[in-house]
Amino acid sequence: MLPSAAVFHFPWEINSGSVQEGESVRTFGRWQLLLLLYYQPEESRATLSAQHASKEHQVVVHTLFVEPFNPIIGAQYIVLGEIENDEGVGAMVRARVLNCVDGVNIALLQKAISEQRSFFSERKYKQGAQLADAT
Repeated sequence: MLPSAAVFHFPWEINSGSVQEGESVRTFGRWQLLLLLYYQPEESRATLSAQHASKEHQVVVHTLFVEPFNPIIGAQYIVLGEIENDEGVGAMVRARVLNCVDGVNIALLQKAISEQRSFFSERKYKQGAQLADAT
């Protein structure tokens, strides 16, 4: 059976505990220069970071399934994968897709994600109301 469709989660939501282990997610961020210096291919781990409300949020990404790849320091990436809990790291995304999307307007992407969430919530509410009316 295929996993459910990945839902966009902001990087600050992944480590907050609102995303469950095994859940498919999409997220975005930038390679963080300092941690990328310590990136070792045998560990297959990288770190993405994103700014939100004057705080820096980091997401650890397991890159085994997308290797070999050529990371671009400071570039924007979108990751599609599943959440895993790892000792010492916490929530980690096991990447299935890792795309460089340098030049994407992050503010506009965040707005689009919020609008999509609103649409799905409204649709779910209307479906629930229709089921209640049918009974």
